[in-house]
Amino acid sequence: MATTKDYGLGEFTFPRGWFMIGESAKITSTPQGVRFFGQDFALYRGKQSGKVYLLDAYCPHMGTHLAKNSTSYVAQDGAVEGDSIRCPYHAWRFGPDGKCNHIPYSKGPIPPQARVKSWRVEERMGAVFVWHDPEGLEPDYEVPTIPVQGQPNWVPLAFDDLGIVGCHTQEIVDNITDVAHFGPVHGSLTKYFENEFQGHVATQRMGGGHRTLTTADGPLLETEAVYTGPSVLITKMFGTHNSYIYIAHTPVDDGSAYVWHGLMVESPTGQANYSEQDVEIARQYQAMALAAFAQDFEVWKHKKPCLKGLFVQGDGAFLKQRAWYKQFYNPRAQREELLKNVEGVWLANGMPGMPEQQAA
Repeated sequence: MATTKDYGLGEFTFPRGWFMIGESAKITSTPQGVRFFGQDFALYRGKQSGKVYLLDAYCPHMGTHLAKNSTSYVAQDGAVEGDSIRCPYHAWRFGPDGKCNHIPYSKGPIPPQARVKSWRVEERMGAVFVWHDPEGLEPDYEVPTIPVQGQPNWVPLAFDDLGIVGCHTQEIVDNITDVAHFGPVHGSLTKYFENEFQGHVATQRMGGGHRTLTTADGPLLETEAVYTGPSVLITKMFGTHNSYIYIAHTPVDDGSAYVWHGLMVESPTGQANYSEQDVEIARQYQAMALAAFAQDFEVWKHKKPCLKGLFVQGDGAFLKQRAWYKQFYNPRAQREELLKNVEGVWLANGMPGMPEQQAA
């Protein structure tokens, strides 16, 4: 398993950005122990506010995990009180700000060290995101969203929980520039392809056939895949059905990632308000999109780390993409220097870019 250091990405082991950490529907007032960025957390929904909270996992009293217990009576009776959470060992209670606000058997003052870190989280599109920044700075971009989210003629986003893949996220991000894999892996007859890098956004524009997501006599499959930050990929797709593919990958440990997939589909029957039939068709199309993604997923699971690829003409802008990705692993003060030879539109040798009529 290759690490961030092996790829030479930069100063930080884990990148800066917004990262998905769970599905909203699965996060309740029963605390969950989750692991991301090489550390453990307690994830729960407050009973009072209904908001989701993420705290560092271990109680400063004696190191107990706040969210991994089912036998303690604290856990059985409900560890979450209001928006606070009680430790299952000695019942110290921590507020959503991470500060201990009650020690049931102590009449003295609560030590100022009795606190855990509380993380900034936001809910969007039925998912929960955390802001992670090794420098501890405020977010410098918004949580990426699908622009048609909530519109009545679009079947809502549903998630496929794909679990942990044992490869570094660099291998996943490589896909955004990999024009040459579309034919062998996906059966695509690519007609145009280009990449654009601007600031924290990386875009892939592609048009062609696809053996899974369109038919031989069907419409041209055209996609615009956009990474907003290092982790969340939202792809606008025109073809058999107008849709948005959602892919999120969040580092678990240095060299592994948790992955989610999802799809939103415009009413296949052309209704102003999507119907049950639309939902059925959309889920069938999502299964096809997942099958296409699984073709990539299987490669990532079994490949050797590509630390220094033997890239040739026609491979795509791999080196530009890898340089772009480094901005998230280094101090923000270095971003301009890292991007100075990266920003702009890049073509793969021998492959035309997006036609002007599509770009207009």
